[in-house]
Amino acid sequence: MADQVGTGIRSGAQPDEGALSGNAPGGTVAEGGVPGHYEPFHGRPVSWVAVGIIMAGFLAGGLALVFGPAWWVFWAGVALVVIGGLLALSTDIFEDWY
Repeated sequence: MADQVGTGIRSGAQPDEGALSGNAPGGTVAEGGVPGHYEPFHGRPVSWVAVGIIMAGFLAGGLALVFGPAWWVFWAGVALVVIGGLLALSTDIFEDWY
């Protein structure tokens, strides 16, 4: 994930010569060498799995609170949220942004 664009270009700093010529390292500039046009990046599959586990935990816990005294479902949802959060932290999910 080190090949992603940093904040230097957006903050007014001068881009390096490679970024203007379309020869930037790591392929950060799309075909044609247009600065500022980058290939879409939608996250890694493991990040989506972690987010899915967290969302399933919130859904299970919320439905358990609404539809009855199923406290074991609520606590299972809490456990899913914790497991998904640990998975997200261990796979460095915060490096999946543009």
